[in-house]
Amino acid sequence: MEHCKQIEILTELIRQLSERANVDAGVVLRNPTSVYVSPELAQLEWETFFQRHPQILGLSLDLPEEGHFLTIDDFGVPILATRDSNGKFRAFLNACRHRGARIEQDERGKRFRFSCPFHKWTYNNSGSLIAIPQEEHFGFVNKACRGLVELPASEQYGLLWVHPQPKGEFDIDVLIGDLAPELESWHLHQMQHVGSSSIDMKLNWKLANDTFGETYHFQKLHKDTVGRIFYGDALHYETFGRNHRFVFPNRAIDRLAKKPTAEWRLTHGAVTIYYLFPNIQLAVGRGTINLFRIYPDKKDPSRSITKISTYFSEELLEAKAIAGDDSMELEPNKVYDIEGRQGALPSIESQNEVFISTISQQDYVMGESIQIAVTNGLLDHVIFGKNEPALHHFHNTFRSALDMPPLEAYTS
Repeated sequence: MEHCKQIEILTELIRQLSERANVDAGVVLRNPTSVYVSPELAQLEWETFFQRHPQILGLSLDLPEEGHFLTIDDFGVPILATRDSNGKFRAFLNACRHRGARIEQDERGKRFRFSCPFHKWTYNNSGSLIAIPQEEHFGFVNKACRGLVELPASEQYGLLWVHPQPKGEFDIDVLIGDLAPELESWHLHQMQHVGSSSIDMKLNWKLANDTFGETYHFQKLHKDTVGRIFYGDALHYETFGRNHRFVFPNRAIDRLAKKPTAEWRLTHGAVTIYYLFPNIQLAVGRGTINLFRIYPDKKDPSRSITKISTYFSEELLEAKAIAGDDSMELEPNKVYDIEGRQGALPSIESQNEVFISTISQQDYVMGESIQIAVTNGLLDHVIFGKNEPALHHFHNTFRSALDMPPLEAYTS
């Protein structure tokens, strides 16, 4: 992100904190709760957003070098993603062309050849069929025509994209739009994968996304967790077509405000979350990235699965090495910034852990309670405040994509 833009965002956050102001969407909206429970809408969403729309699998260094692979089973199409022997990112249906058995069982690893466990038909990491055991017994097979089913794949701005349909088409620059140079400036392609986790709970996938749509609740629900690290009730917000940027301050912004603006860096005083249509939340912190991929349950509108991948910058990993720690945990109760210096705030790792655990143990628990309340139909709508613009945008965006009317203004 350009430095002038970082200064603009931080200046606005400091103003809001000083004046006890907040972002203002200008209107309160009424959201029908049927969107969280309707089986018909859930089926349409599944087909439109998860079967016919490009999906983000991860960041570039999920496949750090030739021979590395990933398997993904989150949106109804079993994916085998590889970095082939020429360094190209590729994606295939994870199914043998003999009888359709799953080729690769592991979630990630390094392998140049993949052998089906059923009959040992073998493929290279470019998807070509290279061996058929006892071929003379089986009968003639044109290997050139029986490679793995390849899916359209693209690697841009440090993100790995795949289309679930072999004949699907997509243009990353159209999907990202004006966010492209900003995403590129974060050097996502250099962020190294350090861990993954999953949250499987009883709330609609849109309720899970709603978690990332406001900070109004920080000093209420999270007063003893992330409320001690981050400020609520202050937000810089901007839309980019179907995507948006959501920036909220952490407590370090107080120290940052006393420094010359030439020294200001957005990650030193705030967290930035990008919403990438339809189901991605990308949280950018100081030396860290958390990628949240939120998926519905095809058969149950009241269930969703959130896949979380965590990445560290090279500078942060070097700082860990300087601290003499190879275990991915810095010394307890101390803080190391990305240059390895000790500071006064909770460590990057502890902030990251609190951030993720709070989502599952507090935010998503609230989501589950909402799901129970709306399932019986007695609560026919909820409302989104002027200080919750990301909720306005997210819901109106998916509604527009499904040719649904926009949310109506709330009147008491």
